[in-house]
Parts: sequence; C-alpha cells; structure tokens
Amino acid sequence: MESWTFPPRYDPDYLPPSGSRYWFPKRETMPASDRDRAVLERLKEITRYAWAHSPFYRQKWEAAGFHPDHLRSLEDFEEKVPVITKQDLRDSQARHPHFGDYLCVDDAEVYHIHGTSGTTGRPTVFAIGRSDWDAIANAHARVMWGMGMRPGDTVFIAAIFSLYMGSWGTLAGVERLRAKSFPFGAGASGMTARAAMWLNLMKPSAFYGTPSFALHLSEVARAEGLDPKAFGLKTMFFSGEPGASVPGVRDKIKSAFGANVVDCGSMAEMTPFMNVSGTAETDGMLLWQDIIYTEVCDPKTFRRVPYGQRGTPVYTHLERTSQPMIRLLSGDLTLWENGPTPCGRTYPRLPQGIFGRIDDMFTIRGENVYPSEVDAVVSQLPGYGGEHRIVISRDGAMDELLIRIEVTAEVHGGGAEKIRALRDDAGHRLQRMLGLRAKIEMMDPGTFPRTDFKARRVIDDRDVFREMNQRLAKPGAND
Repeated sequence: MESWTFPPRYDPDYLPPSGSRYWFPKRETMPASDRDRAVLERLKEITRYAWAHSPFYRQKWEAAGFHPDHLRSLEDFEEKVPVITKQDLRDSQARHPHFGDYLCVDDAEVYHIHGTSGTTGRPTVFAIGRSDWDAIANAHARVMWGMGMRPGDTVFIAAIFSLYMGSWGTLAGVERLRAKSFPFGAGASGMTARAAMWLNLMKPSAFYGTPSFALHLSEVARAEGLDPKAFGLKTMFFSGEPGASVPGVRDKIKSAFGANVVDCGSMAEMTPFMNVSGTAETDGMLLWQDIIYTEVCDPKTFRRVPYGQRGTPVYTHLERTSQPMIRLLSGDLTLWENGPTPCGRTYPRLPQGIFGRIDDMFTIRGENVYPSEVDAVVSQLPGYGGEHRIVISRDGAMDELLIRIEVTAEVHGGGAEKIRALRDDAGHRLQRMLGLRAKIEMMDPGTFPRTDFKARRVIDDRDVFREMNQRLAKPGAND
C-alpha cells in the first residue's frame, strides 16, 4: 500500500498524475478483505504504541483485561478494546493538564493547539504534533483530490478561524494539494455580503463551509443583486452539521450555485476529520478506512451492526501519534452500506451521511424523532422559505411537536389557499416520515435569523408551545 507506514512518512512533493481519479489507487480500490488485513496489522502497531506511551490507555485496557498481544482479528479489536468517550478525555485533562495522559509525544512536539468551545462544561484541548499535522494535510489533500479539486484551483474557506478544526484542517489540505487558499472566514457581522462580493469577484472553483451558511449566502447574494451561479463554483464541500447528504438541502444548494455538493466530516477529535467524505462521483459519505478505521456499532453494546442497519460510528486513528483516539465513541447516528461505488473506491458508505447526534433525539408519544429527519422533509417542500423551527413541549399529559415553517414570498403572496395547501402537504409528509402527527404553523418569509455557522433549530420550550397552540386555535390562523 502506498506510504503505509506508522508513524506515517509522506513525500511532501508527491502528486498523482493529473488525469488520475485516485490519489493512492491501490489503497482506495483494493479488495476490502485485503484492506482489513492491513488495518488489523496497523491496529496492532497503534495499540502497542499507545500501551507504551499512554497511561490513559494502559490503565483503561488493564481494567478491561486487554493487552495488545491479544489482538488477533478485527473481531478481537471490537470485543476486547473498550470504547472511550468525550467525558473520558475531559476527565483525563482535568487530572493531567493541559493535554491529558493520552498525549503520546513530548509536550515540546506539540505544533497546533485547538479545542472545543467549552460553552457547556470543561473544554477539551487538542494537541497535534508537527508530523501529525503533516499527515492531516496529506489525508485532506487526498480526500479533496477525490472530490475533484486539483493543484491551482482556488478554494474559498467560509468557516470560522478560531478553535474550530474544520477551517484549519481544510486550509492544511488545500495548501498540501498545491491549490490556492482563500481563507475568508465567517461569523462577523456583514461578512456574508462581503463573501458574496468576493466570490463574484474571484470566481473560485471550490467552497467550504456549513450547509446552513451556503443557503444563507445564496439568499444574501440575490439580495445584493448577484446570481450565485455566476460565482462559477464547481465543488462545494461541507462539514459541521448534517445537511449535505439530505436530498432537499443538497438539491437546494446545487440549484442555487450550480455546483457539485460533497458531504464530509466526522469529529474534531478525529482530525483528519475528512475521514468520512463523499467524492466527485459518489454522494453520501465513504469511510476512508485506511486513514481512520470506523466501526458502526450498536450504541448500547458497542458491537458492529450489520450493513444496512443504523448505529453510531466508533473511530480509531491509524496515523496519529500525538493524541491518538482508539475506539472513540462518536454519539452520532448513521446507517452504513457496503458494495460498489460510482467512483470505484472499495470503502463502506454512509448513503445518508451522518444524521446527527443520538443525544439530539427526542421522543414524542413513544416515537423517536431526529431533527435531521424533520429537516429532510421540510427542505423538500415546494414553497419552503429556507428556515424552520422544531418546538418540543408538553400540553397537559401529552408530548407535543410543533413545526414552524417559513414560506417563500410567492406562497406568502398567493393567499390563504396556497398557505393551507402547503401546511397540509407538510403535515402529511412529516407524518409519513415520523409516524406521528405534528402541528404545523406557516411563518412569514424571513421570520427566523440566518446563521454564518451551524444552524440551531430545536426549541424545547413549554411556554412557546402553549402560546403557539393558543394562536393556532384562533379562527383564521394561517389563513
């Protein structure tokens, strides 16, 4: 396999032939069984490395009765190696500031420091060694090559340059690809209009951000008198939130910009986070198993589920030496499949991408509901105005679900009959998807604020629900 060593040693000047579909043809198209054998050998190396360098892993594995010498098969890895959680990482860093006792290199080797925001508790600090940063750049360049980007292309990075790993990891990959980086950023007031101006001026070939921002950008561009198709984008790739694999969202972005849409991204802790990514020819996401080994597991037993079933991804670094994650539980939900792909790569596939976090699931009258399922339905409604809110609460003894949906200016101006028809259509579609009835309220265009980053659409608020319920009960509501 090309450059298959641990620690990884990549030629910084290597580029595939310009006409090649693949960065590493053998690694990307080899029979899956051959790759599994190679991955097993790498897992043996990784676990021995972590045992020798990390008290965190050694203590956890000793408590579970595991030793790297016990690893004989991928089934052994699944059965004998315990999962770790984000809370385990936070606890380790609280005991051993700043980087935890799962840092496997000397502190002096740390090259990049990133982390979580810490808005809901102690932040997690990511310490990345220089050689790891080079490996991340190579992995991202390789995946972006699969998306269709080439040396000399200009990539517009419309994501926050702060602690957020998405922007920095993308920048590293763009630079390694020998493409032109346009690190525009996002988040400040007025930046969306300026982004539209720069895109129209520079005509980059690729764009990176979140799906929410792309849709917001298309609205702002039109308000500024610009046609998003005139930006000339060929590839738009996204991470940070579900959406780019949701047909309604993906199709709206394609329609607005005339570009190919690619979904990518796992977790900041797992950077190179593009280890799950679609390609120019294959939608959904591929699991690039020779970069990060991914199991889709039952969220209770942490055993792999069969292909065709839902589960939570469990990730293991195959190239990280500084803070390697070994069976990190993601807490996300997805469905995986195996089989031929249009691009010819022999990796497992997440045809619907990552739905969202299992923690985001809520239960309404005994039915499990994921916000991404609501998003998928609403975004495909003809007459959907671009934003919505999911209101969860309880009226008396019953859980209730209210979906507030913006309409387009055309629907809004079309009279009560058009609004009622869209409301009824939304109700029928949501019932088919969710298996329960939801109350629907149609909202004026522009009711909800747009975002320059990740959309937050779920509201759990009893008072909001009661107020909306009273409004819907009034004669003429939504007429």
